[in-house]
Amino acid sequence: MNPYVVPGLVVVVLVTVGIGAYGLRFARTTSDFLVASRSVSPSWNAAAISGEYLSAASFLGVAGLVLRYGVDVLWYPVGFAAGYLALLLFVAAPLRRSGAFTLPDFCQVRLRSPFLRRLATVFVIFIGCLYLVPQLQGAGLTFTTVTGGSYVWGALLVGVVVTANVALGGMRAITFVQAFQYWLKLTALAVPVIFLVLQWQADDRPEVTPPAGPAFSASTTVVVQQDATLTGPDGSTRQVSAGDELSFAAGDPVPQVSTVDATFGAEWLLPGGGDGSLFATYSLILATFLGTMGLPHVLVRFYTNPDGASARRTTLVVLGLVGLFYLLPTLYGVLGRIYTPQLLMTGRTDAVVLLLPEAALGGGHLGQLLGALVTAGALAAFLSTSSGLLTSVAGVVFTDILHADRGGSVRDFRLATVLSASVPMLLSVYVSNMDVSRVVGLAFAVAASSFCPLLVLGIWWRRLTDWGAAAGILAGGGAAMGAVLLTVLGPPLTGWPAQLVNQPAAWTVPLAFLVMVVGSLATGRRVPPDIGATMLRLHAPESLRL
Repeated sequence: MNPYVVPGLVVVVLVTVGIGAYGLRFARTTSDFLVASRSVSPSWNAAAISGEYLSAASFLGVAGLVLRYGVDVLWYPVGFAAGYLALLLFVAAPLRRSGAFTLPDFCQVRLRSPFLRRLATVFVIFIGCLYLVPQLQGAGLTFTTVTGGSYVWGALLVGVVVTANVALGGMRAITFVQAFQYWLKLTALAVPVIFLVLQWQADDRPEVTPPAGPAFSASTTVVVQQDATLTGPDGSTRQVSAGDELSFAAGDPVPQVSTVDATFGAEWLLPGGGDGSLFATYSLILATFLGTMGLPHVLVRFYTNPDGASARRTTLVVLGLVGLFYLLPTLYGVLGRIYTPQLLMTGRTDAVVLLLPEAALGGGHLGQLLGALVTAGALAAFLSTSSGLLTSVAGVVFTDILHADRGGSVRDFRLATVLSASVPMLLSVYVSNMDVSRVVGLAFAVAASSFCPLLVLGIWWRRLTDWGAAAGILAGGGAAMGAVLLTVLGPPLTGWPAQLVNQPAAWTVPLAFLVMVVGSLATGRRVPPDIGATMLRLHAPESLRL
């Protein structure tokens, strides 16, 4: 085992708790806990948003998907980064000017509807929990991969640390934590990748994917994770069982595994390979691009800016920081084809970022140190994103379920935090085998199909009504939510039904917009009487208000 990993993880946890304790000095009121009293500067807020947005799916999942499926999945990082462009153009400044604390608050401010507020509360909690689960799942995977310990203990460790940080310091404290963790994550990926590229050059630049598919670069022993059928390059098959140990010599091709939907050869290197379709591609783009606009933990951070102009500047900086980060996981996935092809057999492709430094640089001190640095960055990813998600969900539980007003008790917020963390921590134990990025992609699809139409139409279309908005959320968001539950809990699907369910955004997003528009036109009498004043509040710069 790498001797530097455990000390590195301990240092990250201690620094996180220490920064949170420092932030606790500035957290006194419920406004501090919910929105940091709306006093966070654009530079601090941009780093904090980037820290919480770059989750387990970004740090581990993107590289794992590139390793498994190739260039077709580059739409994931493109959509994740470009989503902030839509947020900048349509939402950031007006949302901050609304004066709301949470998304349900925005529903109340814009449409004056208690029912719509309760409906938004349900979706915030669902999206937040759905997004929290893969963070804890990634923590368990990291703990198992680098220490050999229990998956459950890794998930619970991150869950407890995050819950304590949020409960004690709220938004004020985790702003400092997330800003620090963004730079740690960027460093943790950037420094090793320099050495990995130099090593690739020193190895006379071996092919990323030989024509027949990836091959083992050294003698390798693989432990089979589950029963499967192996298919060799000559078409021969072999049945293997969970727990079997298979040995391969250097240069042996990696067999195709029935439980791992990987693509080999030119199919991996060229777009359009594998079993993907144009529909799935468009659906993925819609989910990642528009889903960012509806993520509660991202939107709540814009309430912490002093005004609308600073919210817009924050978003612009985030675009640069997130775009810079996403250049790196792609390189890890590509180099994983050379140095860690055994992951295609085990199905644990999400672990490529963790295993690549030692696999490429050997078991010496350099490889171990860089492996420990990457692991520390992974832990920072879980902690920062989980903190933001838990804060947004706890804020909604605090304001809309515990019925505390904005001047209510800090003790109630802490109770809401503990309640909000309990369900995702329990669920994470039962989804250990799902791809991290796919779970997050489903959360994006629900956000894109519910809150994105609500925000775009609520901010830019004065004729939106509460009944129209509720109908659209139930139609589009409800359909996406059903697709999520069917994907996670239902039987395996094939053909077009599988594509419609696994990537639902291409039909659920247009459905939500259509139902909202038609429903609002049909209930035009329910447009709030003070809509003119509300729209002026959303769009007029603060300096022009009386």
